[in-house]
Amino acid sequence: MIIHVGDIQMKIMVCGPIGYGNVDEIKELQKNLRARGFKIVNQFENEGMDYSHVKDFRNQKELADGIVKNDLEFIKKADVIVAICNEPSFGTAMEISEAKKLGKTVIVFSEKPLASPWPIAYSDHIVTSEDELIELLSKLKC
Repeated sequence: MIIHVGDIQMKIMVCGPIGYGNVDEIKELQKNLRARGFKIVNQFENEGMDYSHVKDFRNQKELADGIVKNDLEFIKKADVIVAICNEPSFGTAMEISEAKKLGKTVIVFSEKPLASPWPIAYSDHIVTSEDELIELLSKLKC
């Protein structure tokens, strides 16, 4: 199923924790959504943007600046942000905030209990399973 808004296909960016071994969760959800016909805006397509191997950014200011600039550009390209919020993430929180400032639709996806009010307050929709996410995206109008 491909979702179109007028003549333009809706673009979805999946974000979530990158460090601590969670990048695979984002890539898997991107793959599953793509397989169902959704258009994915992939923030990892540019070289060096999968920074899951970096364990400490304190001496990596230039790299950090480049990653943030990249992610902000991809948020601008997206119509919908799907934020995986199974665990806390500084980056995901910032991406949600920036997306809201730009008027993007934000979907919080958390299969686990969420002990912070912030992602909920900034979200337009909350889903707790991939099936629920697919159903919502299929109905969503941007």
